[in-house]
Amino acid sequence: MVTSRPGGASTAPYDSLNLADHVGDDAAAVGVNRRRLAQGIGVDPSRLTWMRQVHGDEVTIVESTPPAEVPTCDALVTAIPGTALAVLVADCVPVLLADVHAGVIGAAHAGREGIRRHVVTRALEAMVQLGASRERVDVLLGPAICGRCYEVSQDLVDQVESAAPGGATRTRKGAPGLDLRAALAVEFGRLGVAQVVSDPRCTVEDPALFSYRRDKVTGRQAGVVWIA
Repeated sequence: MVTSRPGGASTAPYDSLNLADHVGDDAAAVGVNRRRLAQGIGVDPSRLTWMRQVHGDEVTIVESTPPAEVPTCDALVTAIPGTALAVLVADCVPVLLADVHAGVIGAAHAGREGIRRHVVTRALEAMVQLGASRERVDVLLGPAICGRCYEVSQDLVDQVESAAPGGATRTRKGAPGLDLRAALAVEFGRLGVAQVVSDPRCTVEDPALFSYRRDKVTGRQAGVVWIA
């Protein structure tokens, strides 16, 4: 699942269900929001696992919850029942993965740099280590900035396209752009993952979602996957 802005305790400009503790929001409000999320999905708050995201390709295998400290990485995988994995976004793609048969899940933060570094490939490899099968993995590509809105330099388009083809596009203004979810869909196809669903919502265009590109100072929604 992916959260949206309504229903939280945070005030403007983080209103209202901001789940990030690193954007300047009141820590108590973020704590309330995270507890509401845990309650809403039926998971103990201590089993809701977060990460310190750095736009890289590092993957952490969660072997105990709660972990001793919040891992610095851009993907989490686990096979522990009752555990939920969360990824924070406000334009990047929240990628949620699950092999229900094997009981293995993953969550990845895939922005321009993460796609260039193949963070979802690393996450899938870690899931396979835990017993998942590529052919059984279901993937959700959550709401993100769309290619019509994500204007970048042609140099950046070329860098990403050379490493992870499929995302080069033009914005509604005719400028160079990137479609992050399109690039990820191509990568998952190459990896042999057939069950890929893409949420078409654009974070910039949808006011019910946080967008850094649109608002600069803002909160973060979360993509969450869990084993009941």
